[in-house]
Amino acid sequence: MSDTTTDAPASYRSAIQVGHAGFAQQLRAEWTKFRTVRGWVAGLAAAALVTVLIGLVGAHTVRPTCEDPNQPCTGARGPGGEAVTDRFYFVHQPLTGDGTITARVTSLVPDGAKGGLPPWAKAGIVLKAGGRAGSAYAAVMATAGHGVRMQHNYTHDAAGSPGTVSDASPQWLRLTRSGDTVTGYRSSDGARWTAVGAVRLSGLPSPVQAGLFAASPPATESTSQKFGGLSNRGSPTRATGVFDHVALSGAGSGDATWRGEQMGGPADDFASDGTFRRAGGTFTVTGSGDIAPAVGGPMTAGGQTIERSLAGTFVGLILVIVVGATFITAEYRRGLVRTTLMASPRRGGALMAKAVVLGAVTFAAGLPAAAAVLAGQWLVRPGGFEFPVGTLTELRVVAGTAALLAVAAVLAMAVGTVLRRSAGAVTLVFAAIVLPYILATASILPAGPSQWLLRLTPAAGFAVQQNMPQYAQVDSDYTPAFGYFPLPPWGGFAVLCAWTAVALGAAVFMIRRRDA
Repeated sequence: MSDTTTDAPASYRSAIQVGHAGFAQQLRAEWTKFRTVRGWVAGLAAAALVTVLIGLVGAHTVRPTCEDPNQPCTGARGPGGEAVTDRFYFVHQPLTGDGTITARVTSLVPDGAKGGLPPWAKAGIVLKAGGRAGSAYAAVMATAGHGVRMQHNYTHDAAGSPGTVSDASPQWLRLTRSGDTVTGYRSSDGARWTAVGAVRLSGLPSPVQAGLFAASPPATESTSQKFGGLSNRGSPTRATGVFDHVALSGAGSGDATWRGEQMGGPADDFASDGTFRRAGGTFTVTGSGDIAPAVGGPMTAGGQTIERSLAGTFVGLILVIVVGATFITAEYRRGLVRTTLMASPRRGGALMAKAVVLGAVTFAAGLPAAAAVLAGQWLVRPGGFEFPVGTLTELRVVAGTAALLAVAAVLAMAVGTVLRRSAGAVTLVFAAIVLPYILATASILPAGPSQWLLRLTPAAGFAVQQNMPQYAQVDSDYTPAFGYFPLPPWGGFAVLCAWTAVALGAAVFMIRRRDA
């Protein structure tokens, strides 16, 4: 990239007349400069266009495989509309109205797997609104590594007691339904009960399915790559839970009607089919999969998220950096910077006016582009995103994307003021924002260094686009490669703003000392 190709046309002239002007007049003059140089306007228009085009192309090409071509391929949805995993083996019978289910868990072991179970492998009792994947439920369970837990509606988890189950240390579990309220209990002896939690499942139907279940999430194997990154591969695991003292009281229940059923579809790369057998009063249930929120990670099929739909921001950012740098270096190249400064009563006033105008026009270009990407996603993907989020999160991502582009443009302008050369400024800002982002998200570096890059460099600003929450009850690869940033959205954006403020301070210092 040369200065000749990135600077303003030869016909460009400063819009500021010699003499002192207030800040409002400086803003007007800088806006006049910007809109009269077609290269700058075209650069921002191109940045907005590629953001939209790449997002819409991605909506057509990034599609998971659906078993039923007549149904929207969006995965299971929980009661709140969130993406969930709802696959387990269920031994159940109907319970009409209020009632109680009690069981003692005496064992939770791997079934035919090498090594131990994943920490969130589980076996317990559950009340579920129906057989549809994603339907409301409440469960109390023993886990392989997190003790007794009560969970409901996929995203909610409450701790009971620590420890693992065995013949010498069994766990009694109980769920009691009263209207829409389900209360979970645990006991060591079946006589003294401790409440683990009470939850309200709005709209819980009168007949529910009550019973025993077992599930075990896939195991993840990480392999080091040539340049230090990791590749991840998931493989199914199966957990076997042994129950006795099983009792179900309430209308519609009966000891002879227990039925085993595989919930959540047939076996796949991450889960296998379960089994069930009964010998007298002992139930042995083997299951694979999980009942939990879905997360973006190595065990997913790469479902579309809002962040991935905005991948075009990355290309648009490069164009914005070029526009931001040349917005000031053009004046150095043409020798017009002194004329601009002569019109300013204070040396930094003109620079601040440039920053305000550049940030505003970039934000104005980025905002409709980001909004158009999301609107276009819903048009070309009628089922919506595989990992949906709330309206407020969508608004934050759209506004944050526009703000990311705007602040990056101002950073490029500040660096261009210090260096006075467009090629050097573009290269330096590219190395500060784009390069760390590539190293962190493309699995080129290990997770630790990747997360530090996205804490300390201006690339942390990309965190404003993240929208996938982390869940304590789901073990996954919560790393930048899968859309999880080490800082919260506005925290990462604040890091970018801090770097920009430092660069602007340096630019003001230099313009006062060197260009006075």
